[in-house]
Amino acid sequence: MHFYFVHPQIKLTSIVKAKLSLFGRPNRAKITEKLSVYMPNKQFVFTDMGRSAFKLVIEKKGLQNSEMLIPAYICDIFQPILTHYKIKPIFLDIDLKTFHIKTEDIQNKITPNTKSILVCHTYGLLFDIEALRKQLRGLNHRLIIIEDCAHAFFAKKNGVFAGNLGDVSFFSLYKQFPALRGGMAVCPSDWQVNLPATKFNFRDFISFLNYFAPLSFLFKKFGSDIAPKILRKEKLDEIGGINNASLNLFANFFEDAEKSLENRRKLALILQAELKALGFGVQEGEGNVFCYLSVLAPKEMTQKRDEIVKRLRKYGVFCTRIWHTPIALNQEDLPNTFEAAKRIINIPLQNHYSEKDAKRIINAVKKAITIL
Repeated sequence: MHFYFVHPQIKLTSIVKAKLSLFGRPNRAKITEKLSVYMPNKQFVFTDMGRSAFKLVIEKKGLQNSEMLIPAYICDIFQPILTHYKIKPIFLDIDLKTFHIKTEDIQNKITPNTKSILVCHTYGLLFDIEALRKQLRGLNHRLIIIEDCAHAFFAKKNGVFAGNLGDVSFFSLYKQFPALRGGMAVCPSDWQVNLPATKFNFRDFISFLNYFAPLSFLFKKFGSDIAPKILRKEKLDEIGGINNASLNLFANFFEDAEKSLENRRKLALILQAELKALGFGVQEGEGNVFCYLSVLAPKEMTQKRDEIVKRLRKYGVFCTRIWHTPIALNQEDLPNTFEAAKRIINIPLQNHYSEKDAKRIINAVKKAITIL
């Protein structure tokens, strides 16, 4: 059995429900009702991608030509967006235990042109936004807090779910649900938004195949070359709406994702404990929904991180190294960010995995690092 680091996979027993999701119009009123349980008194704007939801936030909040505090350890898709809107990123270093921003750096980084701060619930661990608010009040600053919930659906703190904590928030649906694509802006009800629809295309078909474990090898062999080419042909500068198939998949597998959350957490904690015993750095903090199970290679093996990833693939564990190229350039001011980028390994974790699967992954890790 091979373990793939891919977006959420669908069991073959659910293939009929998955296929039916590709057809018909989604019931948006019912979807809104379902989401309102988690984020009451909000408007939900569904976009083609999470990055489009972020663009929508920038435009509606009028953040063009300003400065934005942003985690230095973050996905590189933000760079062209910031450039497009002439937003100067003010990078914040991270803590190596949580992968969250170090808020003590904020005081010295805010300028009169700083209008907002992007806060990321990295890999599914909630950042303490309430503590950030108190800090900003103490510094006599009122920044717009943009909550990046791309990894954090169902995550909550003191009974409050992600998406309710910032001034405005956005999600990337396909990272936690088998949606082919899709983002969601969670915003005030008075925002007037009308987005052009996107259609199901060949890229979406390749992504659909990737959701089934037996077909994942097709995506690995062909998708990594095909999908980026198709993406470049799409009108990425325009904010588009989600296509019907993606929204249907999100809605139809919503309950499945929620019900499997406890099993995912249990397996993630087992894997974390085993990996920590082997010298890996794990993301520490309570309430993690583990959108990604991301760890740091043992410090003494930093230069061998890529070799570890290659060896694990030989043993059927297809890890990756997302966010291994920081968008920030000043390494001296951001030591933890650059260390995390050099050591990061993202371990496969799917909702349907069992404890036996976790043991197989750990055994593969042990073999990979023993022979180095």
